[in-house]
Amino acid sequence: MTICYFTGTGNSLYVARRIGGDIYPISQLMRQHEIVIKDEAVGIVCPCYAGEMPMMVRDFLIRADIETDYLFLIYTYGMNYGAAFANAKVACEDGGLKLSYVNAIKMVDNYLPGFEVQNQLDTLPKKDVEGQIEKLVADIEARRTTEVKIGGGTKAKMRMQKALMADRILKRDAAKEYMVNEDCILCGNCARVCPTNNINVTDKVRFGLNCEVCYACIHNCPKTAIHLKNEKSAVRYRNEHVTLQDLVKGNE
Repeated sequence: MTICYFTGTGNSLYVARRIGGDIYPISQLMRQHEIVIKDEAVGIVCPCYAGEMPMMVRDFLIRADIETDYLFLIYTYGMNYGAAFANAKVACEDGGLKLSYVNAIKMVDNYLPGFEVQNQLDTLPKKDVEGQIEKLVADIEARRTTEVKIGGGTKAKMRMQKALMADRILKRDAAKEYMVNEDCILCGNCARVCPTNNINVTDKVRFGLNCEVCYACIHNCPKTAIHLKNEKSAVRYRNEHVTLQDLVKGNE
Protein backbone atom coordinates (compact mmCIF):
# COMPACT_ATOMS: atom_id res chain seq x y z
CA MET A 1 0.00 0.00 0.00
CA THR A 2 1.18 3.50 -0.87
CA ILE A 3 0.13 6.60 1.07
CA CYS A 4 0.73 10.14 -0.20
CA TYR A 5 0.17 12.94 2.29
CA PHE A 6 0.09 16.72 2.61
CA THR A 7 0.47 18.26 6.06
CA GLY A 8 1.04 21.63 7.69
CA THR A 9 0.99 20.84 11.39
CA GLY A 10 1.29 17.07 11.38
CA ASN A 11 -2.26 15.71 11.66
CA SER A 12 -2.34 14.19 8.19
CA LEU A 13 1.18 12.78 8.55
CA TYR A 14 0.17 11.08 11.79
CA VAL A 15 -2.94 9.54 10.21
CA ALA A 16 -0.88 8.38 7.21
CA ARG A 17 1.56 6.65 9.54
CA ARG A 18 -1.26 4.97 11.44
CA ILE A 19 -2.74 3.61 8.22
CA GLY A 20 0.67 2.20 7.28
CA GLY A 21 2.35 1.25 4.04
CA ASP A 22 4.95 3.20 2.09
CA ILE A 23 4.48 6.90 2.91
CA TYR A 24 5.48 9.82 0.66
CA PRO A 25 5.02 13.59 1.09
CA ILE A 26 3.14 15.14 -1.83
CA SER A 27 5.31 18.26 -1.56
CA GLN A 28 8.32 16.13 -2.57
CA LEU A 29 6.51 14.14 -5.23
CA MET A 30 5.37 17.31 -6.96
CA ARG A 31 9.01 18.29 -7.59
CA GLN A 32 9.56 15.19 -9.71
CA HIS A 33 9.43 15.37 -13.48
CA GLU A 34 7.14 12.35 -13.57
CA ILE A 35 4.99 10.91 -10.79
CA VAL A 36 4.22 7.22 -11.29
CA ILE A 37 2.52 5.25 -8.52
CA LYS A 38 1.45 1.65 -8.97
CA ASP A 39 0.13 -0.37 -6.07
CA GLU A 40 -2.81 -2.56 -5.12
CA ALA A 41 -4.06 0.24 -2.83
CA VAL A 42 -3.16 3.94 -2.94
CA GLY A 43 -4.26 6.50 -0.38
CA ILE A 44 -4.23 10.30 -0.14
CA VAL A 45 -4.28 11.91 3.30
CA CYS A 46 -4.65 15.67 3.58
CA PRO A 47 -6.33 18.40 5.60
CA CYS A 48 -9.73 19.82 4.75
CA TYR A 49 -9.77 23.58 4.22
CA ALA A 50 -13.35 24.93 4.20
CA GLY A 51 -14.68 21.85 2.44
CA GLU A 52 -11.78 21.63 -0.01
CA MET A 53 -8.41 19.92 -0.22
CA PRO A 54 -5.14 21.87 -0.56
CA MET A 55 -4.51 23.10 -4.11
CA MET A 56 -1.31 21.07 -4.28
CA VAL A 57 -3.25 17.88 -3.61
CA ARG A 58 -5.67 18.64 -6.44
CA ASP A 59 -2.78 19.34 -8.78
CA PHE A 60 -1.14 16.10 -7.64
CA LEU A 61 -4.23 14.07 -8.52
CA ILE A 62 -4.16 15.55 -12.02
CA ARG A 63 -0.41 15.19 -12.59
CA ALA A 64 0.26 11.82 -11.03
CA ASP A 65 0.03 8.60 -13.01
CA ILE A 66 -1.73 6.45 -10.41
CA GLU A 67 -2.56 2.84 -11.17
CA THR A 68 -4.48 1.03 -8.46
CA ASP A 69 -7.51 -1.15 -7.77
CA TYR A 70 -8.36 0.76 -4.60
CA LEU A 71 -7.94 4.55 -4.30
CA PHE A 72 -8.93 6.19 -1.03
CA LEU A 73 -8.79 9.76 0.27
CA ILE A 74 -8.79 10.67 3.95
CA TYR A 75 -9.31 14.21 5.24
CA THR A 76 -8.25 15.54 8.62
CA TYR A 77 -10.44 18.33 9.94
CA GLY A 78 -11.39 20.18 13.12
CA MET A 79 -14.95 21.47 12.87
CA ASN A 80 -16.72 20.33 9.70
CA TYR A 81 -15.89 19.13 6.22
CA GLY A 82 -18.93 20.32 4.27
CA ALA A 83 -18.71 19.38 0.59
CA ALA A 84 -15.27 17.83 0.95
CA PHE A 85 -16.36 14.35 -0.12
CA ALA A 86 -17.96 15.66 -3.30
CA ASN A 87 -14.90 17.78 -4.01
CA ALA A 88 -12.70 14.70 -3.56
CA LYS A 89 -14.74 12.78 -6.10
CA VAL A 90 -14.58 15.62 -8.63
CA ALA A 91 -10.83 16.09 -8.08
CA CYS A 92 -10.22 12.41 -8.74
CA GLU A 93 -12.41 12.45 -11.84
CA ASP A 94 -10.48 15.47 -13.13
CA GLY A 95 -7.36 13.32 -12.85
CA GLY A 96 -8.99 10.38 -14.59
CA LEU A 97 -9.17 8.44 -11.34
CA LYS A 98 -11.95 6.49 -9.65
CA LEU A 99 -12.31 7.15 -5.93
CA SER A 100 -13.13 3.97 -4.04
CA TYR A 101 -13.37 5.25 -0.49
CA VAL A 102 -13.42 8.64 1.28
CA ASN A 103 -13.59 9.48 4.97
CA ALA A 104 -12.58 12.15 7.48
CA ILE A 105 -10.90 12.15 10.91
CA LYS A 106 -11.88 14.87 13.36
CA MET A 107 -8.80 16.27 15.11
CA VAL A 108 -7.51 19.72 16.12
CA ASP A 109 -8.42 22.65 13.87
CA ASN A 110 -5.46 24.99 13.42
CA TYR A 111 -7.37 27.68 11.47
CA LEU A 112 -6.34 30.73 13.49
CA PRO A 113 -8.87 33.22 12.04
CA GLY A 114 -11.72 30.96 13.09
CA PHE A 115 -10.83 29.16 16.30
CA GLU A 116 -9.17 29.40 19.67
CA VAL A 117 -6.64 26.57 19.47
CA GLN A 118 -6.70 25.96 23.23
CA ASN A 119 -10.41 25.14 23.04
CA GLN A 120 -9.61 22.65 20.29
CA LEU A 121 -6.95 21.04 22.47
CA ASP A 122 -9.24 20.92 25.50
CA THR A 123 -11.95 19.07 23.57
CA LEU A 124 -9.54 16.70 21.81
CA PRO A 125 -10.12 13.74 24.18
CA LYS A 126 -13.84 13.79 23.32
CA LYS A 127 -13.03 13.35 19.64
CA ASP A 128 -11.48 9.93 20.26
CA VAL A 129 -8.97 10.28 17.44
CA GLU A 130 -7.52 6.82 17.99
CA GLY A 131 -10.96 5.23 17.87
CA GLN A 132 -11.73 7.04 14.64
CA ILE A 133 -8.46 5.89 13.09
CA GLU A 134 -9.01 2.28 14.15
CA LYS A 135 -12.38 2.21 12.38
CA LEU A 136 -10.83 3.86 9.34
CA VAL A 137 -7.99 1.34 9.19
CA ALA A 138 -10.49 -1.51 9.48
CA ASP A 139 -12.46 -0.09 6.54
CA ILE A 140 -9.33 0.16 4.40
CA GLU A 141 -8.10 -3.30 5.32
CA ALA A 142 -11.52 -4.68 4.35
CA ARG A 143 -11.39 -2.61 1.13
CA ARG A 144 -14.77 -1.07 1.90
CA THR A 145 -16.13 1.46 -0.59
CA THR A 146 -18.23 4.60 -0.29
CA GLU A 147 -20.59 6.10 -2.82
CA VAL A 148 -20.45 9.86 -3.19
CA LYS A 149 -23.31 11.50 -5.04
CA ILE A 150 -23.12 15.01 -6.44
CA GLY A 151 -26.55 16.59 -6.63
CA GLY A 152 -27.13 18.89 -9.58
CA GLY A 153 -25.01 16.99 -12.09
CA THR A 154 -23.00 19.03 -14.59
CA LYS A 155 -24.17 22.41 -13.28
CA ALA A 156 -23.08 21.49 -9.77
CA LYS A 157 -19.65 20.47 -11.03
CA MET A 158 -19.34 23.79 -12.87
CA ARG A 159 -20.15 25.69 -9.68
CA MET A 160 -17.53 23.67 -7.83
CA GLN A 161 -14.94 24.47 -10.49
CA LYS A 162 -15.71 28.19 -10.28
CA ALA A 163 -15.40 28.06 -6.51
CA LEU A 164 -12.07 26.29 -6.92
CA MET A 165 -10.70 29.01 -9.21
CA ALA A 166 -11.81 31.70 -6.75
CA ASP A 167 -10.07 29.79 -3.96
CA ARG A 168 -6.84 29.64 -5.96
CA ILE A 169 -6.90 33.41 -6.49
CA LEU A 170 -7.60 34.02 -2.80
CA LYS A 171 -4.79 31.76 -1.60
CA ARG A 172 -2.28 33.27 -4.04
CA ASP A 173 -2.22 36.48 -2.02
CA ALA A 174 -2.98 34.97 1.40
CA ALA A 175 0.53 35.47 2.79
CA LYS A 176 0.13 39.24 2.44
CA GLU A 177 -1.88 39.00 5.67
CA TYR A 178 1.06 37.54 7.60
CA MET A 179 2.97 39.77 9.99
CA VAL A 180 6.42 39.04 11.42
CA ASN A 181 7.27 40.91 14.60
CA GLU A 182 10.54 41.80 16.32
CA ASP A 183 10.71 38.44 18.11
CA CYS A 184 11.80 36.78 14.87
CA ILE A 185 15.35 35.35 15.10
CA LEU A 186 15.60 34.51 11.36
CA CYS A 187 16.02 30.81 12.20
CA GLY A 188 14.44 29.75 8.90
CA ASN A 189 12.08 27.17 10.37
CA CYS A 190 9.16 28.80 8.60
CA ALA A 191 10.84 28.30 5.22
CA ARG A 192 11.83 24.72 5.98
CA VAL A 193 8.31 23.61 6.93
CA CYS A 194 6.55 25.39 4.06
CA PRO A 195 5.31 22.68 1.65
CA THR A 196 5.25 25.07 -1.33
CA ASN A 197 8.67 26.73 -0.78
CA ASN A 198 6.82 30.02 -0.51
CA ILE A 199 9.09 31.57 2.13
CA ASN A 200 12.57 33.03 1.83
CA VAL A 201 14.59 34.08 4.88
CA THR A 202 17.56 36.41 4.50
CA ASP A 203 17.69 39.67 6.45
CA LYS A 204 13.92 39.31 6.90
CA VAL A 205 11.14 36.81 6.24
CA ARG A 206 9.63 37.20 2.78
CA PHE A 207 6.47 35.45 1.58
CA GLY A 208 5.72 34.65 -2.04
CA LEU A 209 2.48 34.13 -3.95
CA ASN A 210 2.09 30.39 -3.58
CA CYS A 211 0.52 30.02 -0.14
CA GLU A 212 -1.65 27.01 0.74
CA VAL A 213 -2.86 28.63 4.00
CA CYS A 214 -1.71 25.55 5.90
CA TYR A 215 -0.19 27.79 8.60
CA ALA A 216 2.81 25.50 9.04
CA CYS A 217 5.03 28.58 9.23
CA ILE A 218 2.93 30.21 11.94
CA HIS A 219 2.42 27.17 14.13
CA ASN A 220 6.05 26.03 13.95
CA CYS A 221 7.74 29.35 14.68
CA PRO A 222 9.81 28.85 17.87
CA LYS A 223 9.29 32.48 18.92
CA THR A 224 5.63 32.83 17.88
CA ALA A 225 6.79 35.73 15.74
CA ILE A 226 4.45 35.19 12.78
CA HIS A 227 0.89 36.40 13.17
CA LEU A 228 -2.29 37.06 11.25
CA LYS A 229 -4.13 40.35 11.48
CA ASN A 230 -7.35 38.53 12.33
CA GLU A 231 -6.12 35.56 14.36
CA LYS A 232 -8.25 34.46 17.31
CA SER A 233 -5.63 32.44 19.11
CA ALA A 234 -2.21 33.05 20.61
CA VAL A 235 -1.75 29.29 21.09
CA ARG A 236 0.12 27.35 18.42
CA TYR A 237 -0.23 23.70 17.48
CA ARG A 238 1.69 20.75 16.08
CA ASN A 239 0.47 17.17 16.37
CA GLU A 240 2.02 15.68 19.50
CA HIS A 241 3.22 12.60 17.57
CA VAL A 242 5.02 14.65 14.91
CA THR A 243 8.28 16.55 15.36
CA LEU A 244 9.52 19.68 13.68
CA GLN A 245 12.16 17.56 11.95
CA ASP A 246 9.43 15.29 10.58
CA LEU A 247 7.86 18.28 8.86
CA VAL A 248 11.18 19.60 7.61
CA LYS A 249 12.18 16.20 6.24
CA GLY A 250 8.90 15.98 4.34
CA ASN A 251 9.74 19.15 2.43
CA GLU A 252 13.43 18.52 1.69
